[in-house]
Amino acid sequence: MSYSIHESVKEMYKIVKEENLKSVFDRYEMQKSKCTFCLQGLSCQLCSMGPCRITKHSELGACGIDADAMAMRNMLHRHIMGASAYTHHAIEAVKTLKAVAEDRTNAFEIKDKDKLIWFAKKLGIDINKDIKRIASEVADFVWNDLHRDSLEESKLVEIFAPKKRIEIWKKLGIFPGGVLHEILDSATSAMTNIDTNYVSLAKKGMRLAIATCLASQLSLEIIQDILFGTPTPHEATVDMGIIDPAYVNIVVNGHEPFVAYALLKYISNESVQEQARKVGAKGIKIIGSIETGQEILQRIANKYFAGLVGNWIFQEFIFATRAIDVFVMDMNCSLPTLKEYADKYNVKLIPVNRLVRMRGVDEGLEYKPECVMQIAEEIVKIAIENFKNRRNNSHVIPNRKRKVIVGFSIETIESVLDKILDAVVKGDIKGLVALVSCTTLRNGPHDYNTVTLAKELIKRDILILSMGCGNAALQVGGLTTLDAVDEAGSRLRLVCKRFGIPPVLSFGTCTDTGRVAYLARIVADKLNVDIPDLPIVASAPEYMEQKATIDAIFAIAYGLTVHVSPIPPVLGAKGLVKLLSEDVEKLLGGKLILEDDPVKAAETIERVILEKRKKLGI
Repeated sequence: MSYSIHESVKEMYKIVKEENLKSVFDRYEMQKSKCTFCLQGLSCQLCSMGPCRITKHSELGACGIDADAMAMRNMLHRHIMGASAYTHHAIEAVKTLKAVAEDRTNAFEIKDKDKLIWFAKKLGIDINKDIKRIASEVADFVWNDLHRDSLEESKLVEIFAPKKRIEIWKKLGIFPGGVLHEILDSATSAMTNIDTNYVSLAKKGMRLAIATCLASQLSLEIIQDILFGTPTPHEATVDMGIIDPAYVNIVVNGHEPFVAYALLKYISNESVQEQARKVGAKGIKIIGSIETGQEILQRIANKYFAGLVGNWIFQEFIFATRAIDVFVMDMNCSLPTLKEYADKYNVKLIPVNRLVRMRGVDEGLEYKPECVMQIAEEIVKIAIENFKNRRNNSHVIPNRKRKVIVGFSIETIESVLDKILDAVVKGDIKGLVALVSCTTLRNGPHDYNTVTLAKELIKRDILILSMGCGNAALQVGGLTTLDAVDEAGSRLRLVCKRFGIPPVLSFGTCTDTGRVAYLARIVADKLNVDIPDLPIVASAPEYMEQKATIDAIFAIAYGLTVHVSPIPPVLGAKGLVKLLSEDVEKLLGGKLILEDDPVKAAETIERVILEKRKKLGI
């Protein structure tokens, strides 16, 4: 059986297997027998009378809840967790900006002053003052809006949402307040016997999603641009071949890149590099993993940053290279098995977020802006000491790495937007797909669905903006390179060659859902249409966890057709499926497409785009 489409992962899987370690692939195989009730969303274990399940003989839970409410309430629980994780990240970003504004940290600076001024103007803040005073007021504005009562309308959503969407959301009662209070309302509603109306629960999920995307996600990425620089196109390197055993290697893994950037700043000091050389290393390098690595990859070309190994399924296998000294874990997506692998392959695990723990790892170096350089110093000391213990070991590193083009931001695309839209009007580009995905084994080998869908779409002259772990899949899979132009349809191929771009534009992480939503608004405003009129579709061909569910429900509320695979646990709830795949389109313009076959999904997405083109008269 092929477990992954990536040769480097296949190579390392064989090694791990030979050394009698269970990997994510083995554990998935052991879990393949699934409860059909859970798969359909028809099970509940919230109260002591459960677990309950809906059957043809028992159409209600013991409390009286029906199939639609049960499935939607289960889904709302996932939305709450996804919204909470994104908002945690946003709050950490706000705290960091505030610390910079008040000179409480020497780790970061205001790197993109123009972006700060732009953001401040958007928020209605007077810019005729000291730059750090502006930064402080921006931080206060975002903080206050995230904490706003749910009965008060979010100012951030009001500022960044398209006017036509705002009108519809207010009419339907789904225009949100502050995201933290929306989380509070949703979590309370999703308790036993509080809200058991599936339409009402779905509306709360949409309120929560809108606040999460346009307040939490968009703000955190803008703040990270201010602190670390706005992405611009540049060349970078991906896959496991970036690991060089001659260096002290520190992997940064997670979604919140604050410690990672501090580490990169710290090791850029020649005296720190000399410390590594004194113990026999060539120096120190940072290796990116999943979204934290992606946050650096998109913004920086730095000789001390090796590049990105891949998405979350790569984690266990990079340990088996025997060339990693420290694995730094911020929030979230570090596998619970890593201590077993760390012990086997002599890797030091260091959580840098107070929320992150796993069996065998009870303590960490918790991130605070004020002490982050001390944390970086301590991590480097541990890494250098660990290098001494493994420098003479044999190493097993796949000789596979690839040059990719990354760093496509709103600003980059805006600079050529008129030309792109002209190509869309002419039909050289049929439309765009925002591919925001995790990676999972549920619907095929690792990254198969993501890469296959992308190939099918570009073959149909559809341009892709990629985000999340799916972005890493497409980077390692070779579709964010200029060579991939040859795999595009004849008309898209000419456009890509004319602009010097790949057919898949590497747009960032899962948190960039907010950024791509704002880009869609710019396009809609330019064409003077509403979001549902645009030939744009969102796709999560390998969604995995709770962040993905909040992204999907936002995209539907935003007015986009949304393709999702694997099919989420809703199929047993016929009313809910009809609501999300049919009825909601009449109200919001967006809808859900459930399709596990990537070729069929591409056909459906193309059909949706062609229908939208026809309505626009292009």
